[in-house]
Amino acid sequence: MSEVAQNLKMVSAEIENSKLKRKIAIDEPITLVAVTKNHGADLMREAIDWGINDVGENRIQEAAEKFSILNREVKKHLIGHLQTNKVKQAVKLFDLIHSVDSEHLATAIDKAASSAEKIQDILIQVNLAKEDSKSGVYKENLKNLIEKVDELKNLRLRGLMMIAPNYSDVEKCRPLFAEMRKIFDEIKVNRQNFDFLSMGMTNDYRIAIEEGANVVRIGTAIFGARNYF
Repeated sequence: MSEVAQNLKMVSAEIENSKLKRKIAIDEPITLVAVTKNHGADLMREAIDWGINDVGENRIQEAAEKFSILNREVKKHLIGHLQTNKVKQAVKLFDLIHSVDSEHLATAIDKAASSAEKIQDILIQVNLAKEDSKSGVYKENLKNLIEKVDELKNLRLRGLMMIAPNYSDVEKCRPLFAEMRKIFDEIKVNRQNFDFLSMGMTNDYRIAIEEGANVVRIGTAIFGARNYF
């Protein structure tokens, strides 16, 4: 068994174990997005062959190059910050865009999706900790952005995304994850197709799942340290 296969087996077991510790009384599947940033298409292909159904990329150009030679059917997630000048290509490449954080970006995606005759699934990225180094709408502005997205005919809001601070003590992330789940549940009550709460990466996905994440974005724990090329 290859290293990627062994890592996937370990991560899958950790996901199931964390799911048993969930604080919310709801049985919902956990989507594992294998993040292949700075890893080649060969490792992406291997992960898919070992059962991965969802892959995540941060950069448009890197994703385009890998997807062109992937030769596999898989759901493609854009998890990195999206610049408006890359929107047209993103709509062409990705099934789900996690990182919508402004009315301006939402409008640009809607326009590109309309031109492509596509309904683009998106998540709104929330910057709950208000970190200057991260993108995302602040909690107090979330309602207004949702209302704007609802006006755009070629967007379909599927949920929320958050990137937690990189605390040395990962337990400090727990209250933020719990608050995001509360926000998600409050919005979900009045919406259809609002299914995904994307939060948790290699260092904190166990806690994120315990507090209610149903999408986790994991790279290093599956593929090892990134190769910067």
